[in-house]
Amino acid sequence: MRAKTRALALGGVLTALAAVLLTLGGLVPLAVYCGPMLAMVVLLPVELEYGRRPALAAYGAVSALGLLLAADREAALVYVFFGFYPILRPALERLPSRPLRLAAKLTLWTALGIGLYAFLLFVLGLRDTELASHGAWYGWTLLGLADVSLLLLDTVLGRMSALWRKKWRRRFF
Repeated sequence: MRAKTRALALGGVLTALAAVLLTLGGLVPLAVYCGPMLAMVVLLPVELEYGRRPALAAYGAVSALGLLLAADREAALVYVFFGFYPILRPALERLPSRPLRLAAKLTLWTALGIGLYAFLLFVLGLRDTELASHGAWYGWTLLGLADVSLLLLDTVLGRMSALWRKKWRRRFF
């Protein structure tokens, strides 16, 4: 019983913290990607300690709260489209070679980025965004910068996972 209570408490607190970071990330114009990335890192211990299902539940809760509470819908949608990556990352890390892992990650991120902005432009009809007003070169530049940012996020997730397993897990469990 005590383990379930601890899991529920950790999941709830980290989910709330991720939702706050996602909401605050939408308040600062330059933090459209920073808020969702911080929210992804915060939920990493849930996946590491309790597995995929509780992590997916936390991802769903943060996504719903972000869509309801975030001042910037784009930041919330960035989390909705990319927020499940820390849960998918262990499966991608099991691919046999490093170039194959990198190609799979870049393909996934590029497809998700194109899907996100296609959703913003065509489904939600946000024609007044920077992407619509600056032209195609701006979109491809933004997509390239997003891929670079996500490569950095992947490195951070790997290091934070190792740090959690090595150091912090002993303090909390």
